Amino acid sequence: MTAKIVLLGATGYTGARTAEAMSRRGLRPVLAGRDPKRLAAVATRLGGLDTAQADVTDPASVRALIDRGDVLVSTVGPFSKLGEPVVAAAVDAGAYYLDSTGEPPFLRRVFTEYGPQAERSGATLLPAFGNDFIPGTLAGALALREAGSRAAAIDVGYFVRSGGVGGQAFSLGTSSSLVAVVAEPVFGWRAGQLRTEPAGARMRSFDVAGRPRSGITIGSTEHFALPRLAAELAPGLRSVDVYLGWFGSATRMIHLSSGFTSMAGRIPLLKRAVTGAAGLLTRNASVEPSAKTLAATTSHIVAEVFDAAGRVLSRTHVEGPDGYAMTSELLTWGAGRLLTDCAAVGPGTLDPVQAFGLNTLRVGAEQAGMTATTSQSG
Repeated sequence: MTAKIVLLGATGYTGARTAEAMSRRGLRPVLAGRDPKRLAAVATRLGGLDTAQADVTDPASVRALIDRGDVLVSTVGPFSKLGEPVVAAAVDAGAYYLDSTGEPPFLRRVFTEYGPQAERSGATLLPAFGNDFIPGTLAGALALREAGSRAAAIDVGYFVRSGGVGGQAFSLGTSSSLVAVVAEPVFGWRAGQLRTEPAGARMRSFDVAGRPRSGITIGSTEHFALPRLAAELAPGLRSVDVYLGWFGSATRMIHLSSGFTSMAGRIPLLKRAVTGAAGLLTRNASVEPSAKTLAATTSHIVAEVFDAAGRVLSRTHVEGPDGYAMTSELLTWGAGRLLTDCAAVGPGTLDPVQAFGLNTLRVGAEQAGMTATTSQSG
């Protein structure tokens, strides 16, 4: 039987953009979701694609979508609430899996819990295969390659510039994902090992297109990918920090409150209160972000490698369009590669460099509208 691509969540904002990107590149995914009428409308608009009904609250319906060797692409979030039945279906089927998550707790489970299961079943899992967290993994890998064996630490920062245009910058789905993990612990890679820590535990400033921009630490794919790469290129690497700089003037407040939100995550009543308060910020959000805002948005991702004395050895700057554009194009590129060249990709939970190689990943990033520039400092 010929392998196929199944796109789950095709009627959501990110899913619909991914379906459009796949159609532009000549792929014909099966569009899957809960609402047959909405699926049919998207499928007809894109030239008569096949559709299938499935609901993540009914795991059997998701499992029925795929066979061994198929490519399952999930854009259904919040992943912390809805993602695990989809990963479990891919593992059980021995399928290839990509998703658009940016949620650190879910990402960690896919690597640490589902990875060993996938190795046994022959499935390949590639989580967070979009703006979260491909650009930073690419930037960090290029910077590490340039720095070489003297590398002791690496910092990666994610930033956006909207060109002064107002309007909603995130979809309701993205906002809901942020709310779902606001009181959850994340992780960092410190002193040579993965460690649980609160989100926002550290804060620092980066030079972004000539301006200082601050970010706070989060958990990400880079914490798995870059230590793996460093084992060959920079065995002295001891820390990986990833910073998110989306919060503007609220960045310092989030950083200073990280201890409280960490405590709240361990106390059910406080956790519900913090999550509920965060949810109030999204109650008037539109399903879709402002098209005008996205058109004026530029994404900037910076990776800096340091030696043991704290001197910068190398720096990579990745620039691209808005995050939704990058995510839809990257998911499309990844699914297409897996469909045509799957034999070259092994089982388990893989980071994108491990799966495709650094040079091939850079080509895929360029096709998604990104450019990467690396410089040596020391």
